[in-house]
Amino acid sequence: MRTRFAPSPTGPLHLGHAWAALVAADHGDMVLRIEDIDQQRSRPEWETAIYDDLHWLGLTWPSPVLRQSDRADAYGAALDDLWARGLLYPCTCNRRDILAAAAAPQEGAPLLGPDGVVYPGTCRGAARAGPRPDVVALRLDAGAVDDLSWTDGGQTQSMDGAAFRQSIGDPVLARRDMGTSYHLAVVVDDAAQGIDLVTRGEDLAPATPIHVALQRLLALPTPLYLHHDLVRDGAGKRLAKRDDARSLASYRAAGWSADALVAHLRQSRVAPES
Repeated sequence: MRTRFAPSPTGPLHLGHAWAALVAADHGDMVLRIEDIDQQRSRPEWETAIYDDLHWLGLTWPSPVLRQSDRADAYGAALDDLWARGLLYPCTCNRRDILAAAAAPQEGAPLLGPDGVVYPGTCRGAARAGPRPDVVALRLDAGAVDDLSWTDGGQTQSMDGAAFRQSIGDPVLARRDMGTSYHLAVVVDDAAQGIDLVTRGEDLAPATPIHVALQRLLALPTPLYLHHDLVRDGAGKRLAKRDDARSLASYRAAGWSADALVAHLRQSRVAPES
């Protein structure tokens, strides 16, 4: 199997990242991807720190490393394909607009999906002719999504088109400030890197139907999926980039060896005190 570890260089790697990298390496030949489409938050020094931390853990990967910031043409080609087929539409709504529309009295309580409040379709009637616009967000028209199925952890999962439209809605595939989105970039890159098995945290499992839908619409292969458990603190809260106290660098500074830290993670997904 060919797997991947795909961190964003927007802060230090923490124990959760270490566990994700170890799971990927345990299940196949791991490649490294730097997911730096958010150029406002990505920093070269964090990318360097990623390499240092992974080497410290004893992990290796082939060169060259794929950077999403170098892949604008590939993402643009995928968007052009979807736009030409009338599957995208421009959206000018901001978060406040979406929440207000979704919370209107006639709509009932707002539904939450993988990206937050499910988009109520305010801009779905926008014009879809002419050149693909690049100054607004672009959404996928979920009406194009048929019944889906995929394998996660060895079990077959499925979602029909109606459930997709109700629980996910029209996901953003290109953000105005990035020219793409996580959903589109990860699907295009997994195909380009020949990923057979996507291993990632269970918190990303709800996004899988979006990715499978894009794979079908773009005629790309659907890999196997494995969503693993998360590393949490003593209170049961999952770790985040802001948890600098749980960063790998902090454990190194406190005198932990890589072997000891890896052994702890394999035994328990509760972060030890540094």
